[in-house]
Amino acid sequence: MFAEFLDGRMLMQINAGAFLVALLCLRGDRRRPIDRWLFGAAAAVMLMVYYVWRFNDTLPEWRMEFPSIWSHAFFGFESLTIAYTLISIVTLTRTSDHSAAANAGEAALRQGREAPAVDIFIATYNEGLDVLEKTIVAALAIDYPNFRVWVLDDTRRDWLRDFCGEVGANYVTRPDNAHAKAGNLNNGLRHSAEIDGGAPFIMVLDADFAPNRNILLRIVGLFDDPKVGVVQTPQFYYNADPIQYNLRSTECWVDEQRAFFDVMQPAKDAWGTAFCIGTSFVVRRDALGCIGGFPIGTVTEDIHLTYKLMPHGYVTRWLNERLSVGLSAEGLPEYISQRSRWGLGTIQVALTADGPLRGRGYTLRQRLHYVHGLLHWLSRPFTLMLLAGPLLYWYLNVPTLYGDPMEFLAFGVPALLLYWAYSIWITDSRAMPIFTEVTQIVASMAVSATLVSAVFKPFGRPFKVTNKGLDRSKLVIHGKFAAFYGALFALCALGLARAVAADGTAGGTVFNIGWTVISMILYLASLLVCFELPRPRKEERFPHRERARLCIYGADGMAREIDGVTRDMSCNGIAMISNDAVMVEPGGTGAVWLADLGWVTCRIARTNGHLIGIELHPDMAARHRLIRLLFSEPAHNIADRGRPAVAIAQLLRRAFTG
Repeated sequence: MFAEFLDGRMLMQINAGAFLVALLCLRGDRRRPIDRWLFGAAAAVMLMVYYVWRFNDTLPEWRMEFPSIWSHAFFGFESLTIAYTLISIVTLTRTSDHSAAANAGEAALRQGREAPAVDIFIATYNEGLDVLEKTIVAALAIDYPNFRVWVLDDTRRDWLRDFCGEVGANYVTRPDNAHAKAGNLNNGLRHSAEIDGGAPFIMVLDADFAPNRNILLRIVGLFDDPKVGVVQTPQFYYNADPIQYNLRSTECWVDEQRAFFDVMQPAKDAWGTAFCIGTSFVVRRDALGCIGGFPIGTVTEDIHLTYKLMPHGYVTRWLNERLSVGLSAEGLPEYISQRSRWGLGTIQVALTADGPLRGRGYTLRQRLHYVHGLLHWLSRPFTLMLLAGPLLYWYLNVPTLYGDPMEFLAFGVPALLLYWAYSIWITDSRAMPIFTEVTQIVASMAVSATLVSAVFKPFGRPFKVTNKGLDRSKLVIHGKFAAFYGALFALCALGLARAVAADGTAGGTVFNIGWTVISMILYLASLLVCFELPRPRKEERFPHRERARLCIYGADGMAREIDGVTRDMSCNGIAMISNDAVMVEPGGTGAVWLADLGWVTCRIARTNGHLIGIELHPDMAARHRLIRLLFSEPAHNIADRGRPAVAIAQLLRRAFTG
């Protein structure tokens, strides 16, 4: 027995040593490789000690009976999760930063270096003008001397063609939607090539991603390295995703992908295995020529692009800078559908004949990193199994861990606590217990179902576009999800009550009580996410402080002006602070002036002390000036790193006050 071989004294020494390293590293510099190695090694050692204990001391004898099958299946998926975690720790021992090279490239271009032409593709399917307008106007405002904007419309809309003609963007459509987004991009390649053979570089933007003014100046210089086939920038969002918004943590908890974009992808870049993520990237046209255009045949043309280019010697360079902002999935169904598509696409790419598992021309490192990403999705069913464990114990008397469950306190708890500490440290609070788990739980059932169905039919499924810009002004209750998590919470509570009433003190009972309490917290948080709170504002607000002047027309027709400072802005409103707010009455009309905007007609929506809520009514020219002002160099309006104490307080407030 492993617990007997590793006696209590030796285990205490291992735990104490690992936690001492952790305490030292918590005060260290996560940018320093030695600190990343030490903290990662401490977490990895604890996980491996736990895993050996699990394998040796907690599995029953194999039998074709449900309790044995359940325990071994649970351990199998737990093994996948631990393998993914250990590979992640090794991956995160490195990181990259290409900002210095981007600085040099931008300086050279500003000093007169010839700027290569860039074709900007905006792929759109069914988005409305309120979404598309920001992307198109911001793209046309890019500070770069040699580019063309192409709007690739797969819905064949006359109004969009007319809008593009009015603002100066090229409009392209096609008679069908073959191969979804990849087919749309390839159609853009053909049309843009008709003009002087096409630009040597292609920038791709999703319909809801507005680029910063300097995006091309920052990116183009990185292509001086001939092995760079793609330069990818991270996705940032200017609206809260369903987890953030419904748990009221928009200002204190990050979106689910921040740790991946800000931490994991720079680490993969340092290993030469970062990959394309579908928007806000630039690719060489001749590199696309090597592989026959944007890859088709999978629902994730982005990661497929990176891995199709690898055998030709190209890498995807990750420029870890905020150079565009877009819309996150706004509703829970869209959020879940998006993750299911990503999981399916990762499996599809793995199964293609020329993919990283079966194809030729890949290095062992490239294959291993793809397996790492694959494990992320293949281990998702483990989340559901974790939730099911206590229920099986209370109602069917089926344990998950055999042997002495209280040994989990010696082997499992220290490993879990140390990994949580490492995860928070290495991600700079972009990952956090409860919140991170909830983001996985809410999509785990759909992702697991996708994995099961992919075993029988991995290909031939339609590409599903994530809906954006829908009406979110009313409370929406996702009944099936709410009923599921509510039932799990109630069943766990009943099982827990029965255990407490029985006054059980056996190790298995105490162990499962602790497991149940943690599960109930996760069930409750997941349940809260299923009640989508209204989003009364159609447009998201950005912090913006600037001197402003408000001109209001009185009932007598006379105009009077007051000065103030803006607090925040959107494309349809301004919050202005003024000492003369008492002179303003709601319902009045007039105009507001900002230096970068000029005069814009407006209506006074409300007043509150020194605060004036201004509703804007701009014409198209003024609205486009607003878009350029807000989106060409956008301020942060969503948390970019977590504040754990505030996030937990907000979660409790949401749970008990609604």
